[in-house]
Amino acid sequence: MQEEIKQQLEPQKNAQQGAPKYVALIPAAGVGSRMGKNTPKQYLTIAGQSILQHTVNAFLNFDGVSHTYVVVSPDDAYVDDFLQPSPRLSVLRCGGDTRRDSVRNGLAAIAKETKGDDWIMVHDAARPGLTAGLLSKLLSEVGTSTVGGLLALPVVDTVKRVVDGKVHTISRDGMWLAQTPQMFRFQLLCDALDAADQVTDEASAVEAAGHIPLLIEGHVCNLKVTLPADLEQVSKYLK
Repeated sequence: MQEEIKQQLEPQKNAQQGAPKYVALIPAAGVGSRMGKNTPKQYLTIAGQSILQHTVNAFLNFDGVSHTYVVVSPDDAYVDDFLQPSPRLSVLRCGGDTRRDSVRNGLAAIAKETKGDDWIMVHDAARPGLTAGLLSKLLSEVGTSTVGGLLALPVVDTVKRVVDGKVHTISRDGMWLAQTPQMFRFQLLCDALDAADQVTDEASAVEAAGHIPLLIEGHVCNLKVTLPADLEQVSKYLK
């Protein structure tokens, strides 16, 4: 499928100079406190490489992505040792206190080389299991949408909610678990984040702005490393 996407993108690039490009933006300024480690979780290693390196490799190895940007905190002391340099990779030391701030700061940093209709793919630094197949599916199914979309998983388990110690069952009909990449047009994403101070992902900001993102079914291999047990699980997928 990746070859199909490449064939779709190449004629656009050749026939129309300045056609929208695909850019990856990876916020990596968090510390991952739930891992219980002294080192931020994106710098923990799997099979000899940092989680962040595995994550970045998914984009560097995908021909449709023109450039990958990693946003770290200004005082990050790890990235130079745990991320290999590449001509298609830039590290931006402008991370903020929240994910929203890091993404917005990163967008501001690349504004001069990015057009309003370029696609921005925001991806979690701790999702190293992203595959070329999932990227191809995202690009293919979002297609020419003026808004964008994201990878997500339909909820298959019974959902329980606890309020004041009481357990309630919630219908899982129409329920999805958001993953990343979350892919939106550059200017639309900038405007949405400017209007939303407290959001946990980019899609939330886009939804608050009145837009409807597409949900593209992802895969469990694209899990987010959050707890120590996740390391073993994602290691199996990477093998």
